[in-house]
This record gives sequence, structure tokens and C-alpha cells, in this order.
Amino acid sequence: MKKRVGVIGTGLIGTGLVKLLSRQEDLCVSGILTRRSIAEMGGYPREELLTNSREELIDGADIIVECSGDVLYGSEVIEQAMNASLPVVTMNAELQVTTGSYFAAKGVFTEAEGDQPGCLAKLDEDVRQMGFKPVVYGNIKGFLNQNPSEEDMLYWSKKNGTSLGMTTSFTDGTKVHIEQVLVGNGLGADISDDGILGLKADDSRIGGQDLAEIGDKEGRVLSDYILSGSLQPGVFITARHEENQQDALRYYKMGDGPYYTMQTNYHLCHLEVLKTIRRVINGGGILLNNSTNPRLSVAAIAKKNLLNGTNIEHGIGSFEFRGEAVRINDEPDHVPIGLLRNGVLNRSIEEGEMIRFSDVELPDSFALRVWKKILNEQVACVTK
Repeated sequence: MKKRVGVIGTGLIGTGLVKLLSRQEDLCVSGILTRRSIAEMGGYPREELLTNSREELIDGADIIVECSGDVLYGSEVIEQAMNASLPVVTMNAELQVTTGSYFAAKGVFTEAEGDQPGCLAKLDEDVRQMGFKPVVYGNIKGFLNQNPSEEDMLYWSKKNGTSLGMTTSFTDGTKVHIEQVLVGNGLGADISDDGILGLKADDSRIGGQDLAEIGDKEGRVLSDYILSGSLQPGVFITARHEENQQDALRYYKMGDGPYYTMQTNYHLCHLEVLKTIRRVINGGGILLNNSTNPRLSVAAIAKKNLLNGTNIEHGIGSFEFRGEAVRINDEPDHVPIGLLRNGVLNRSIEEGEMIRFSDVELPDSFALRVWKKILNEQVACVTK
């Protein structure tokens, strides 16, 4: 009997996944949860399965895949799904680094392969099985502009078929900081004392070695990225191995050591989600989550001067804020950028300034309450 997959979200990832699931012999789409008007979605793939009812989606599914891209909404629906004892696969790193640690303690909740964090987690499994010890978990980013213009973002959004917010968060660095924070929390890595570095390098071996040397000097495994306009999008791990394997690794064209870099030259987003769905259904366990004791978060940083009383529609993908990785213990009062939604500044903020809870009025939400719970538990762990 086919396993029934309920899909949350009808954007680029959700739509692609629905098309793919409809052609699988062992899986089928049981429902597609959307907040859009179903009457206006004529022609959508499997439109007969569209629903605005969370209960209808959950009641008809064996497993849920969440790809709404929305931290607040996604957290609410996942809470309902997990209360119904359903396993949840998500491709929503923004949600993971905000409320994911709460769900990690609640049941089967995992990030999917396809985005860089899930691909790094799978590569980590592979390299560790070969005896390597990772020292750098690396992302490859092609372009960075921390304060892009709306005109440019509209152009690239239309050209790439992605939302304006998604395009902006990719460009200004927010997305890669979110991804590497998830990797750091989930795989036990850290950021440099100077934050995420994003070194320029057109060879992942060179970039990985440079990051590894910095990490070794600081005594930590780094979750970071390299910036290259020529490398294919993908991920890499730079690792060490036993000295008695160096001759063999040299023969295998891996270099002289002590650092060895292994790279995956693609991440195919919704196409790879199938692997994680099957992993969970077949009892393969969690691929990646934000851990139940996160040490890293993504703070909201002002892109420009903002006046007292400024209304904040959203943080991620906006032209007012970008996200930057921080250690929670160093900045316990920072506002995670995923929570910066429908708020009002209660003082003027300067460009480059980190937003703190004392700076903004935020409406109550399930995600906000969860973050406060996570933060309180983190502080309690530190003070024990």
C-alpha cells in the first residue's frame, strides 16, 4: 500500500514535490495544504487535493512534508501534525533555526536532503563511515550583496521564478547564514570568533583548507561557506584522516593532507526530498535537526537607518533587515530574524545594528513562545 504524504505549501518546492510524488509507486499525495483561495488555483497540479483545512491534511496523511517557507505558520501546523503523532520532514531551514529545537525534542522531525543543510548532513554520514573527521562543513555561494536594490531583486525574482523575499534572502546572505547555523547546531560545529567568514575561493580544496586552518587555530569545527562565481552550487566537507592513510589518500588524488575535501556538486531541492521521506518511512531516523540544545541563532541586522515607530512586515527577505549568525550565549537578547514579523520598532535603529527584544514590539505567536522556551532552557543548561 502506498504511503500517504501530506504536503504543506504550494510554492516552488511544494509544487515540484507534488508533481514528483504523483509518479511514485510507493508514495502518493494525500493532501496539499494552502492558504491561497482554492477557487483561484485552477490548473494547479492535483488541484483536487488542495485544502485550506489543517485537520483534513493531517487526518489523511501518514507523513507530512512542510515546505511553506513561513516560520510562524509552519510552526503552528507542524505542532498540530506532531500532536497527531505524525513524522514531519521539512525543507524550511528558517523554521528549523527558530523553532526547530522544540520539535526535535517532540518526535520525528527532520530536515530533508535537497537544500544545503540536508545535503551536508548526508555527506557527513558518508565521510564519517570512511573514517574521516570533519573540520569544516562548507556551503558554496555564488554571489553576495548585503543590501541589494529592490529593482535588482524584482528582476532576478522574475527571471528565476522565485519569490521576491526568497531572492532577496539568497542575495543578502541571510539564507546562507540560516543554513550554516542549522548545520552547526545539528552536526555539532561552530562559527568563527569573527562570525561566519564567507572566504572568497574558486577551489573548494583551497577554501576548505583556509577555513580548516582558522578553525584549528580557534580550536573549533567550523560551519561556514566560500564565495565563488565559478564553482557549481553545492556543499563540501574538509576533514582529517589517520596518518597511516595519507599514502593511500595521496594515491587516490586527495592531496598530501592533513586536510582532505569532499564535495557534492549539486543540490536538487524537491527532487531529493523523496530520499528523506523514504528514509523516515523505512525507519532510517533523523537526517538533521537543529538539536535540542542549540548554541547558534540568526539575528536580525538593520540594513539601513530606521526610525522609531517603523512598521515591520517581515525580516527575512526584506529591504530593511538581513540575518547574521550569532552564538546565543553571546547575544541572548537578539531577535531571531525568523520572528521579526508584523512588529513595530520602539526606538530608532542605525544601519548595521542588531535588533534586540527591547527594540521592538512583536505580536504574540506560537513561534515566539517556543523561542522563549528554547532560550530559557539554553540559559538553564549554561548555568548548571
